[in-house]
Amino acid sequence: MKKINFSLQIVIATVLAILSGLVFGEAMEKISFLGDIFLRLIQMSVVLLVMTAIIESVGAIEPGEFGKIGLKAIILFVITTVYSAVIGVFAVNMIKPGVGVIGVEPAAYQGEIFNIRIQDLITSFIPRNVFQSMAEGNMIQIIVFSIFFGMAVSLLRKKHKEPEIYRVVVSFGKVIMEIIKKIMLFAPVGIFALLSSITGSMGTAIIMPLLKYLFTMFFATFFIFTTFLILVSLYAKVNPFRLIMKMKDTIIVSVTTTSSAISLPVQMSDCEHKIGISSRISKLVNSLAMSLNSDGLALTLSISTITIAQFFGIELSLQQQIVIVAVSTLSTLGNLLVPGGALVAMAIALNMTGLPLEGIALIAGVDWFAGIARTLLNVINDVLCTFYIAVSEREFDREIFDKN
Repeated sequence: MKKINFSLQIVIATVLAILSGLVFGEAMEKISFLGDIFLRLIQMSVVLLVMTAIIESVGAIEPGEFGKIGLKAIILFVITTVYSAVIGVFAVNMIKPGVGVIGVEPAAYQGEIFNIRIQDLITSFIPRNVFQSMAEGNMIQIIVFSIFFGMAVSLLRKKHKEPEIYRVVVSFGKVIMEIIKKIMLFAPVGIFALLSSITGSMGTAIIMPLLKYLFTMFFATFFIFTTFLILVSLYAKVNPFRLIMKMKDTIIVSVTTTSSAISLPVQMSDCEHKIGISSRISKLVNSLAMSLNSDGLALTLSISTITIAQFFGIELSLQQQIVIVAVSTLSTLGNLLVPGGALVAMAIALNMTGLPLEGIALIAGVDWFAGIARTLLNVINDVLCTFYIAVSEREFDREIFDKN
């Protein structure tokens, strides 16, 4: 018998949860503890997962090989990721998918990150004691330490081909990844328990926010990639419609698989053989983008966190939403390539901001559909960043672009 894939399991769990909540009502609250267990299991491994993923990603970049092109790529990745998170904030404030839901009790804000001055906020990003940061689950401080650790490992490559500490981190990361994979097997049960409990207490009022959330995701995705497509096309002096057609195989694979990793070989092929980007630029920039450029995830996190805040009646100031942009950007580092990786990243972002983790159940129900928009934005922007760098480095073959 063929095994049902993870995404389909989540969709089935969501449908059954909504139906069960509508039929059995508040009686479904009796199984909500199963959802709470699922959330705790995710939290249990998140700190170590983030640390190993970032150290491995940053440490894998050899300084000598990295050079000007790699630095230019990272600057571009930061710009596009921040822009995506900002557009997400604008879109969710304009459409307001989580506002006005009847039957939800307002949640108390549990964090401290929002309630300090900007200067103190920036200072608070630097850990005094990384072990204390780990014990307190201070994700921003953990990410900052992990970046420095990864950079140090990268510099050690000048003396050693693969430092022992790097092999230890990679091996440890694989163990943590296996733990997360096993936890995610429990995701359909956890999401069913949480969402059926919410639906049981709210009834049909839960459905409209889910549809509005998806509309917000697709609207923002279209706006972002259209903006970048036009800007890069103008810079390279090519027809934007012709450029998007060059990426059609990449687009088809990304939409049908919702996987950036699976799309990568097709992505490189389109870059080199259809667009005319040199093999050197294509391999380096696309590989870096795989781990470090997650515009779709940044968009998902900014929209999801504010939707969850709206859903629970938590008012967010302009300063708080700026923090969410920073959190959404930082949470994409190390790009978690596991089933339900976006849900794990969402848990990280909610941990950072102190917003209710229970909101994951609401978003998880439609995350497979959101994943289409997320993956599409990831791969298109990866190709556009690679194309921009190729043109700037004069490693773009216009004859290949015009011929194919």
